[in-house]
Amino acid sequence: MSEPKTPTPTPAGDTYKGWVFKWTNYIKGYQRRWFVLSNGLLSYYRTQAEMGHTCRGTINLATATITVDDACNFVISNGGAQTYHLKASCEVERQRWITALELAKAKAACMQAESDDSGDDFSPSSPPAAPGQGGGSQNSEVQSALRTLGSKVEDLSTCNDLISKHGSALQRSLSELDSLRLTGEAGDKIRQVTERATLFRITSNAMINACRDFLALAQAHSKRWQKALQAEREQRVRLEETLEQLAKQHNHLERAFRGAAQVNASADNKSAAGPGKGEASDEDDDNEFFDAMEEAPEFITVPADPQFHKRSSSNVSGFNSEMCPDDQSLNEEPLAMNQESPSLELVPLKKRRTRIPDKPNYSLNLWSIMKNCIGKELSKIPMPVNFNEPISMLQRLSEDLEYHELLDKAAKCQSSLEQMCYVAAFSVSSYSTTVHRTGKPFNPLLGETYELDRQRESGYRSLCEQVSHHPPAAAHHAISDRGWTLRQEITVASKFRGKYLSIMPLGTIHASFEKSNNHYTWKKVTTTVHNIIVGKLWIDQSGEIDVVNHTTGDRCHLKFAPYSYFSRDIARKVTGVVMDKDGKAHYVLSGTWDEKMEFSRVMQSSRGGENGTEGKQKTVYQTLKARELWRRNPLPEGAETMYYFTALALTLNEPEEGVAPTDSRRRPDQRLMEDGRWDEANSEKQRLEEKQRSARREREREAASQRTSSQSEEAALHDNYQALWFDRCVDQITGEQVHIYKGGYWEEKECGSWEGCPDIF
Repeated sequence: MSEPKTPTPTPAGDTYKGWVFKWTNYIKGYQRRWFVLSNGLLSYYRTQAEMGHTCRGTINLATATITVDDACNFVISNGGAQTYHLKASCEVERQRWITALELAKAKAACMQAESDDSGDDFSPSSPPAAPGQGGGSQNSEVQSALRTLGSKVEDLSTCNDLISKHGSALQRSLSELDSLRLTGEAGDKIRQVTERATLFRITSNAMINACRDFLALAQAHSKRWQKALQAEREQRVRLEETLEQLAKQHNHLERAFRGAAQVNASADNKSAAGPGKGEASDEDDDNEFFDAMEEAPEFITVPADPQFHKRSSSNVSGFNSEMCPDDQSLNEEPLAMNQESPSLELVPLKKRRTRIPDKPNYSLNLWSIMKNCIGKELSKIPMPVNFNEPISMLQRLSEDLEYHELLDKAAKCQSSLEQMCYVAAFSVSSYSTTVHRTGKPFNPLLGETYELDRQRESGYRSLCEQVSHHPPAAAHHAISDRGWTLRQEITVASKFRGKYLSIMPLGTIHASFEKSNNHYTWKKVTTTVHNIIVGKLWIDQSGEIDVVNHTTGDRCHLKFAPYSYFSRDIARKVTGVVMDKDGKAHYVLSGTWDEKMEFSRVMQSSRGGENGTEGKQKTVYQTLKARELWRRNPLPEGAETMYYFTALALTLNEPEEGVAPTDSRRRPDQRLMEDGRWDEANSEKQRLEEKQRSARREREREAASQRTSSQSEEAALHDNYQALWFDRCVDQITGEQVHIYKGGYWEEKECGSWEGCPDIF
């Protein structure tokens, strides 16, 4: 039961206490709690004894809303963060609490407004606002608020006068009526009206007295509030001055570090040893102090001495000896100048589509599907198409060729180190399409293929085939008329961890160039999909890539920095160093995997200070001005309603004549999803998966019936599926078991004969 200490709370803010029932949860329902209303704050405790040490919750009434549900229930909320559902023992008790809460809320709101506005108006000695902080606009807002408040006070005074005037007139009229000699029912009515008028007069006088008390209290405390506000302003000014001093010290340290680096570079040119090294180490120690709160970089880049720009690349110590004329033009001119000649440009002969049907807005309970999948291989989980995007993994793999022009430029390079820069940028560019693409591609059926014939437009042809189902593996082969070949076999291992999804591509990517005979290999990094259950999905790439030239021994080490809340670096950062076979750095790469990559030519390198976390020395690279190496193409208009597909991705599932019967474009569930018929797509997806399982069981029965007595049971049960367009062999470069294109697909397409293709759809 509620036990208020004062039957009628006063506007001055006297403490109001009592028992009220508070909603806890669906199991316990309403529970009795001890509530205390004081100084505009409503707090509650389990018992009165807890008041001295444990408060269960507090809500500020200045910004809260108070609503009445029914005769005994009422709700207090401050906008969503806190909401109290309360129930009084009776309607009268509820009304007492509502009255006390409303008065306390009005008092708290007025005090907050006075506290916010009084300092700007009543403190002539307060310092002016700092430049660039909107001091003029803040002052005008305060003046406007004061004018509004003054007008409201005048309105309140006018209402007070009117209440007094009309109340007195009403009382006189009632007294005159009472003096008349009336009997019976008329006399009773007159007495009732007189009593109500008397109650009205008492209530009005109470309101007027409360307003007077509030005004007196505000005037009594105005000087104290003014002093407190002035102290806060002075503290803010001191903090701003301290921050400005720190900024100046930071700039001074940066200039000192760069100056020491330049001195060190000059000293190294004159002598292999000298005091300059010790000075550079001291400056690196200072620089390390500023990086202590985040992961320390593996190297530091500083601008090279301007004298390097004026010297010949063949006679200066520290220059790369393998630089060619193409290298020089690459560094001294923007990459936009390094374009193909107009005579080699190929105009597209076919107009490709630029839109697909918009993605339907279907709701789905993700947790009901994923809660039983924790720890399982993602490829073994039956997923509805609601989580997919209308392309297959084979088509997604073909998207690696979105920026094929990087390989076109690499094929023209005369220097292997310059070529390495383009190949490294190409390895990063394949991730640019993933930043918004949270949909899962369709798992290809065994024997499914996908061709991407852009020979007439861009000079290359690409073929993918699903060569294994468990584990899922896809083989990819692309060849260009412009002198390069790309091949890869990717097996995707993925695990659902409850809060995030880890996707680990396994396999090696090969790029070879006909003119230089250079052969490059690299692997992919780990992709992580965050907020699988709760929140907005977002994707991050993390890990390291080593791009290796097996012909010359050149190497590029790329590092994809994982997202960190505490890092001051830009998000999705990628850094790398291009080194020759002797480990000498020639280029530094930097950028982001979702936007662009730049490169800087290394003029000289030196060992810096120690990394405090690992005890390793950082390398300081002196570089020329950074040049853009690659930039992501903008997304098409309306991409947010088309699964965030790029211009190339929009064309991948476009129907084409003459493709193989196993081509992903002919897959019916994928086509139904693209058309927005998701329910039909789910049914078709189940049919195709069951058909694939039946075909697998049939192959196993045939293998078991054909085995010899010398074969083991394990070999008998092994699925001896043979890919149609790729042969399984040992890679001569890596020693891995891979599938390599054996030829014949494009010849079959020209003949229009697909007799060897299985019926998988």
